[in-house]
Amino acid sequence: MIRHIVMWKLKEAAEGASRAENAVKLKERLEGCRDIVPGILHLEVGLAAPGLESTYDVVLVSDFADKAALDAYQVHPTHMALKQFVTAVRESRECVDYEV
Repeated sequence: MIRHIVMWKLKEAAEGASRAENAVKLKERLEGCRDIVPGILHLEVGLAAPGLESTYDVVLVSDFADKAALDAYQVHPTHMALKQFVTAVRESRECVDYEV
């Protein structure tokens, strides 16, 4: 199994929306990817909680059956469209993939 974790720090404002608004939009769009390819075992999206120490705004934690499932997810048209939105609203991104 492959665990795929991605964190994004968002711009203060982008695409006509605030950081908080874009965080909610990103969460909704990521959750829309939950079943786009076979082999997605788990997909969870979290938003930084107000009042708690945080350096990133949005986190994705997802599990894939294998590398082939992760690869299929990466190139799926729904995910590719999401990447365009992310590119417009993100300040930075960190990612780690590892075997569980």
